[in-house]
Amino acid sequence: MNTTTDETVEKSLMQQVLGRILRILPVTQSIDWQVSNAAVWQRGRWQSDFVSFPETQTQVLDDLLHIDAQKESLQLNTAQFVAGLPANNALLWGARGAGKSSLIHGLLHEYSDQGLRLVELRKDELQELSEIVARLSAEPYRFIVFCDDLSFEEDDASYKILKSALEGSVFKGAANVIFYATSNRRHLLPERASDNSKSGLVNGELHHGEAVEEKISLSDRFGLWLSFYPFRQEAYLDMVEVWVSRLVEESDPSQSSNDIFQREGFRQEALRWALARGVRSGRTASHFARHWVGQKLLGTSSLDE
Repeated sequence: MNTTTDETVEKSLMQQVLGRILRILPVTQSIDWQVSNAAVWQRGRWQSDFVSFPETQTQVLDDLLHIDAQKESLQLNTAQFVAGLPANNALLWGARGAGKSSLIHGLLHEYSDQGLRLVELRKDELQELSEIVARLSAEPYRFIVFCDDLSFEEDDASYKILKSALEGSVFKGAANVIFYATSNRRHLLPERASDNSKSGLVNGELHHGEAVEEKISLSDRFGLWLSFYPFRQEAYLDMVEVWVSRLVEESDPSQSSNDIFQREGFRQEALRWALARGVRSGRTASHFARHWVGQKLLGTSSLDE
């Protein structure tokens, strides 16, 4: 009798412990890629998983101005990938706010109905890249694994994980997964003048030192390099005008963007805005347009009252 009682008590305690463990574990649901076009990879204390974006950024490729060459090249590479043809991992590097991330989101908008999906992950999640790719390889979709604003410090060894994955068996073993990254750095690692101290000429040929070779070796793993530069003044003002027209239409269809332009010149204000931020870019144009349109429409609304 005592034995039975002890077993009952032990079983009850085990059920209580199990119940407490289950309460602290996150409740996860398998993502439905038929419904979700994009997701982020979220690291958890107990487990990591895909978390769906309920609404993705509706960036249209035609809205991205003055990056035609970069857009054409990456769109062609993505079209090859979506069609199941050979394609390259891509590194988009250069000036901040020049449209690198927007271009990738625009590709998702363009090809999602053809089975393209996007998974975004942070740099500190690269160590789980093998698991991510392995899980995606079993899905009947084509995936861009996207790492935005990617860069490494000299003492950060995690770049070796990415270098190994790009040239090793991780991506080669998954024909439906490709890696796109954006960065302000061409080689993803800080470059010092001292790195060139070991470089020299051998039989008339320039040979880089080991430090330079190591830093180049990561970006060299990307088959496609696309460079982005600050926009010229007229290109920047062109983007400001497009953003102003769009925001006026969205905020107050009864207004005309031409009326706003005529009430007060925007060009000098837009240039001063860019000068204060140190860059002429699509992002700067968008920020100025929001400031300008909001200010003008608020003033018009106040006058009407």
